[in-house]
Amino acid sequence: MLKIEKEGLLLKKEQFRPTNKNFEIIGVFNPAALRLKNGKILLYVRVAERLKDWNKKGKARSPRCISNSRYQLTFDEYKKSQIENYDRGGFHLKDDTVRLKFISHFRRVFLSKGGFEVEKIEQRPAFYGTKDDGELGVEDPRIVRVGNKYIMTYVALSRFNSISSSYAVSRDGIQWHRRGIIFRHQNKDVVLFPKKVRGRYVAFNRPEGNFNFSLPHMWVSYSKDLEHWGDDQSVLLSKDSWDAARVGAGCPPILTKKGWLEIYHGVHDKHGYCMGAALFDKNKPHKLIARGPCDEPLLCAVQPYEKKGWMPNVVFPTGLVEEGDKILLYSGGADEIVSVKEIYIDEILKTLKRRHI
Repeated sequence: MLKIEKEGLLLKKEQFRPTNKNFEIIGVFNPAALRLKNGKILLYVRVAERLKDWNKKGKARSPRCISNSRYQLTFDEYKKSQIENYDRGGFHLKDDTVRLKFISHFRRVFLSKGGFEVEKIEQRPAFYGTKDDGELGVEDPRIVRVGNKYIMTYVALSRFNSISSSYAVSRDGIQWHRRGIIFRHQNKDVVLFPKKVRGRYVAFNRPEGNFNFSLPHMWVSYSKDLEHWGDDQSVLLSKDSWDAARVGAGCPPILTKKGWLEIYHGVHDKHGYCMGAALFDKNKPHKLIARGPCDEPLLCAVQPYEKKGWMPNVVFPTGLVEEGDKILLYSGGADEIVSVKEIYIDEILKTLKRRHI
């Protein structure tokens, strides 16, 4: 297992207030991380909240954003006769669509320069779904700084665009300008590289489908303007590996002396959502150079707050801040909390093994 210098539970749902007295917070997790100009670290934390009486008088209610200028919700109601079955997160309708019991938005959490101390939690949504962008909620942000601007990618849910990935741009990490969808239907875990490669932006992404000829892949795509993406290349990580059930990008990659280091997530049959690492060529980021051992994850749920929660046995890395020869890794745990781990980059690199696929 990976050697961790320091770790701790950073945020839990009890530290956050729901946006309305009729709501309850069910999880705070999967944060994006960036370092501000003043040296402090800022997290954008996904907050999921649910109407307490979502199922009332024989009708199930699902929240939906209805404004483009503020956080304003309505609740769509469905009769039992319209519902096929229920699960923990929502309900399946007889027309083969799904609706959620909860809705997610992002809140800002300011940390100390060291990254382990919480200095301020904003109790109001800082970034949320709108009528035209993520009307059913926004999820799992990642943030990179490219040149003089911050770029945030996130999942946007809607009745019309289903599960797509959008992006927004900021000069200061506080005020965001939405730019819309960049990876369409059923494409998640979009993670940008923090530097252009040969004049182009690069992104990991994970398209999904219901009909597959192979094991799960991550993809690498390229763009000159962040708007139009192509030159797509698939990257097979999971052949004969612990992560064969599911794989996707985690944190924004970092450029090391050996290449681009990506910390990703995969699903292990016994251990749930775990963390792996892979190394990609500096000038050809679609070229896999090495990856962690195939027989076991780099890191899996160990702490009680990672093993028990809304979704047990989950370590889901999404935020990363470089600290010289170390990284601060911010992850969701059990879909309820945020943890932080301090890890030497060389400790990760020495676990990697060259692999030819």
